Amino acid sequence: MNRSGKEGRHSGYVAALAALILAITQPLSAQVTPSPQPGLKPGRTPGPETLRPLALDEAIRLALRRSPQAIQAEGNEQSSRAARVSAIGAIFPSASLSMGRVYQLGGGQTRINQNGEQVEVASRPTSSTGLSMNMTLFDGGARLFDLRRSKSVIEAAEANRVAVRYDIALQVKREFYTVLAALESKDAARIQMEQAEQQFRSSVAKVNAGVATRSDSLRGVIQVGNAQLAMITAESNLSSANAALTRIVGSDQPVTADPSSVLENMAALPDSAELASLAMNGPAVEEARANLEAAEESRKASKAPYLPSLSASYSRSGSGVDPRFGLGSDPYSYNGRLSFSLSYPVFNGFQREEQVVRARVAENNAQATYRDTQLAAQQLLTQNIGTLRGASQRVAVQVASVAAATEDVRVQQQRYNIGASTLLDLLTSQTALAQAQQALIQARFDYRIARAELEALIGRELQ
Repeated sequence: MNRSGKEGRHSGYVAALAALILAITQPLSAQVTPSPQPGLKPGRTPGPETLRPLALDEAIRLALRRSPQAIQAEGNEQSSRAARVSAIGAIFPSASLSMGRVYQLGGGQTRINQNGEQVEVASRPTSSTGLSMNMTLFDGGARLFDLRRSKSVIEAAEANRVAVRYDIALQVKREFYTVLAALESKDAARIQMEQAEQQFRSSVAKVNAGVATRSDSLRGVIQVGNAQLAMITAESNLSSANAALTRIVGSDQPVTADPSSVLENMAALPDSAELASLAMNGPAVEEARANLEAAEESRKASKAPYLPSLSASYSRSGSGVDPRFGLGSDPYSYNGRLSFSLSYPVFNGFQREEQVVRARVAENNAQATYRDTQLAAQQLLTQNIGTLRGASQRVAVQVASVAAATEDVRVQQQRYNIGASTLLDLLTSQTALAQAQQALIQARFDYRIARAELEALIGRELQ
């Protein structure tokens, strides 16, 4: 009688524990859409209804159109082109036209009429026209050097725009792939939750049948709790990743990543010599090279004040009372003037010397930056290639690990069902599967990011 009472209390305890676990997990399970496939790759997993799925290409286009960095880079290029037009215009003479009319109010001229009386003569308005032209014939080559420098500045602005474009694309891909990793983690957590709930029900049934100990049900409680925590963490990471993606693309409506727009390309990379050549002609290196050329031209232009400057000016003006500015019946009287001037600053407070020093320092800095940019490109190329190859190998290894861990869980589940193994063995296999899934997600993320970083370095897409 005493023994049967203990068994009744034990069965009641297990039933209450099962009801409690089911009550805890039911709300969370109701919010989760079952995964269409048991694998890790997310399919058309829908997010909240307020989220708009974006393809990767569309996300990059939106970011390039709305990013402050892209807008600033495009503005810098436009400004540099305008500066070159101004440098070209400085070679040609400057010209200006002037027209004017003067009305005299009161105090006009007087004359003596035929009766000997002094009378006032109404004054007629006077008009004038003028043309003036000025041109610097020689300035020590400053305009020529400035024209060359403006060309290099345009090349630097173009390279900077390309570099900014790929940097923005890298940022978008980083956030996009983070969303994909969060979706994959959510799928893995969903699978873990389903396995934990199924295992808990099985352990409760075994305890009720008297073929397992109460510790099995307690371990099931812990397993369900861990699965719950994994699901909550995955949901939180996914929400944060969606918010970051929404910001980087500049969308007013919350967006999420469309997994179907990403096609994994594990194809072999170009050979090392080709990648090295691409890296040495990448956007960052090209920008540094153009800045160095501009600094060299500025240094040459800084010596122009040591030479004399020769300029010419021409002006022609006319005046009269013709209301049609000399085109009517009362023509203007015209006069013209042509002059040449030669000037040489003998002493200007050492401003020329300061300008030369500043230009030489700027050139040295540009040379050091160019050299360091080349070395940095070589370093990043080596690191990216190593990371990309390592991540590719890790993906292959982790795919095999997930397959092996999945099979091990299946075998341990069958062994536990027939009593050939303990629940601890099964839980150990399930934990190993969860770890293998997370390792595969991380390896795939690392591979995607390494590939995007390599594309940003060389300034082109890898096919």
